[in-house]
Amino acid sequence: MSIAVERMGQGPELVLLHGWGMNGAVWHGVAPELARHYHLHILDLPGFGASSVPDTCDYTLPWLADAVSEVIPERAALLGWSLGGLVASQLALTRPERVERLITVASSPCFMSREEWPGIAPKVLHGFQHMLQGDFMQTIERFLAIQAMGSEHARNDIRQLRHWLAQRPHPSPLALAAGLKLLETVDLREDMHNWQGEWLRIYGRLDSLVPKSVIPLLDERYPASHSRVFDKASHAPFISHPHDFVELLAGLKG
Repeated sequence: MSIAVERMGQGPELVLLHGWGMNGAVWHGVAPELARHYHLHILDLPGFGASSVPDTCDYTLPWLADAVSEVIPERAALLGWSLGGLVASQLALTRPERVERLITVASSPCFMSREEWPGIAPKVLHGFQHMLQGDFMQTIERFLAIQAMGSEHARNDIRQLRHWLAQRPHPSPLALAAGLKLLETVDLREDMHNWQGEWLRIYGRLDSLVPKSVIPLLDERYPASHSRVFDKASHAPFISHPHDFVELLAGLKG
């Protein structure tokens, strides 16, 4: 297995982890500006983009975190979007000495809705799992539409995501199916109490995958963390509001 890493910029180390079905090219809209403030390490997660994945691997969250740990600096800030936020969180839990700061974007320690916990409806995830058995590109297109839903820049957001997705090889069917399973089953709510470092949680108020109603629950559960909400953004605030996103991250240095 090999993990593709694109590096650029100078400054403190910052690792960027993309979401389900995507690849590291999704960061290209903000990478040039971020590179003025950070030394970026933009990964394609195993099975996505230019990163390979063994057909026989046990594609679990701990396995993903271990794989990522092999190609990132000894110590760095981790920024994970959506599914990438779970990977970053897992790495922070298992290798805290290597994580300077945890930043999660449009992510949740528990994505699936459960009793008294807002999240993605089970029928939505099960629908994607069923669609993957047919045309996986149709599944990706549907997911792109849901990610941009509610954003005032929805059409442009979808166009940008589609453009960057097409720049690299299609994702592995194994990684797609396993990634959906992670979104369905992973629950780090209790484990994240063990993370004692800095944690910035970034959200879009119009996000339909990580609903705004989960934000105050996480604020209460992790009072040492900080949340920032982009009022007019959906699931990809770094695409709909790139300048505000970069300005926020640039202010974290030091």
